[in-house]
Amino acid sequence: MRKTVCLIGRPNTGKSTLFNRLIKERRAIVDDIPGVTRDRIYGIVFYNGKSFHLIDTGGIDLSKETFNDNIKMQAELAIEESDVIVFVLDGKEELTSNDYLVSDILKKSGKKVIVAVNKLDIEKHDQNLYNFYELGFDNYIPVSSQHNRGIDNLLEEITKDFDEYVEDINDDILRFSIIGRPNTGKSSLINALLNEERVLVSSQAGTTRDAVDTKFTYQDNEYIAIDTAGLRKKGRIYERIEKYSLLRTLKAIDRSDVCVLLLDAESGIVEHDKHIASYALDAGKGIVIAVNKWDLVKNKESEMKEMTLKIRENFKFIPYASIVFLSALTKKRVHTLMPEIIKSYENAKKEVKTSVINDLIREAVIITPPPSYKKQRLKIYFVSQVSTKPPKFEFSVNNKRLVHFSYERYLENKIRESIDFDGTPIVLKFKNRGSKDE
Repeated sequence: MRKTVCLIGRPNTGKSTLFNRLIKERRAIVDDIPGVTRDRIYGIVFYNGKSFHLIDTGGIDLSKETFNDNIKMQAELAIEESDVIVFVLDGKEELTSNDYLVSDILKKSGKKVIVAVNKLDIEKHDQNLYNFYELGFDNYIPVSSQHNRGIDNLLEEITKDFDEYVEDINDDILRFSIIGRPNTGKSSLINALLNEERVLVSSQAGTTRDAVDTKFTYQDNEYIAIDTAGLRKKGRIYERIEKYSLLRTLKAIDRSDVCVLLLDAESGIVEHDKHIASYALDAGKGIVIAVNKWDLVKNKESEMKEMTLKIRENFKFIPYASIVFLSALTKKRVHTLMPEIIKSYENAKKEVKTSVINDLIREAVIITPPPSYKKQRLKIYFVSQVSTKPPKFEFSVNNKRLVHFSYERYLENKIRESIDFDGTPIVLKFKNRGSKDE
C-alpha cells in the first residue's frame, strides 16, 4: 500500500512547481478526460521501485479563513494524512512568522519532516541553507523545482524508509471498494450487502474514520468489501474541505479490483462525482455505477430512464460502466449489485487469443482505414494482449505518432463490440515496430 507525502508551506514557495516536478515523469493521472476538470493537488509518484501518494496542500481552498488560520489548518491536515511531510521554504527569502508557526506545529507532530529549501538554482546558493537551521529540523535539502536540481536527493530522503511498491495483492479474492461523496450511503450499502450492521452508519457525514475491509461470502465465494472513509473527524476543517476525503478514496482504490461509484438519487450528479470516477479510471480499475436512495424516487420507471441518460451524458469517459439502481436502506434491488461487480472483475481478467485480436483489428482496419497525415498512413502490423486488470493490448505499428485519438477510440469500440469488456477499462498501447521503448 502506498505511503502518503504532503507538501506544506506558505504561498509562493514553489510547492505547486515542486509537485508537478515530482509527478511529471510518470504521472498516474490521466490528463484531459473530456468533461472532467480537476485540481492538480493529488498525484502518484514512482521512484526507484517505490511509490507514494503526493498531496499539495496549498491547492486546498481555505480562503474564508485569515491567512494564519489558513496555513495552520493546512499543516494540521498534512499531519493528519501523512507518513512524511515536506516543508517547502523559499531559499531566497527570510523566514516569516508563518514559517515559524508551521515549524512548531510540525515538530510536535512526531511525523518525519523534510525541509526542502527551494529556489536554490545553483550550487553557490546552497549557503542560504544555513539561514533555516534555526527551525530545528534534522533534514534539510537544497532544491530548485524550476531547474530540476536536488529532486533526486529529495526523493531519496522521502522514500528512504518506504518498502518496495508491489502492484498486485497476491490472492484471488475479489476486492471492491464503495467510493463516492460523503453521506451517499456507502456504509449503509455495505451493511445491506452483508445483511448485518457491521459498519458504523450515521446520517452525519464523516462518521467513517478509516477504510474498513470486510470479508464476506456470496454464493460460496469469498469477497472483500472496502468501505472508503468519509470525512475523518468532525470539525470545521473536515466539514468544509469535502474534497480532501478523496485521499482516503485513492488509498482504497489502490487496493481494489473493482470500484462501485455510489451516486445519490436525491442530490443527483455533481462535479465531484466525476472527479472520483476519474481517479478509479486513472488507476485502471473496473467500475460499476450504483444509484442509491432509490426508495425516495416516486416515478421509478421514468426516473430510471432519465437518470440513466444523465449518467451516460456526465460519465462519457466510462461508457462501459454498468448502472444499477438500489436502496441500501430498504435493501431493495441490492441483489443487482454483486453480479455486476463480479462481471466487471471477470472482464478485467479476460485474456484474448492473439489470433482473435489480430483478426478483429484487421477487419476493423478494412472497414475504416486509418486517416492519412502528411501523405503518411498508420499501418498496424501485429497486436497482442500484454497484461490484464485492466486488459492491455500492444499494437506494433509503422509510426505511433500517426495514431489519432479518434482512431484509437474507434479501435477500442470495435474491440468492445466483439468482446465483452463491460465494467472494465481497456488500454491500447502503440509501439513502433522493432522499438524497445515503452
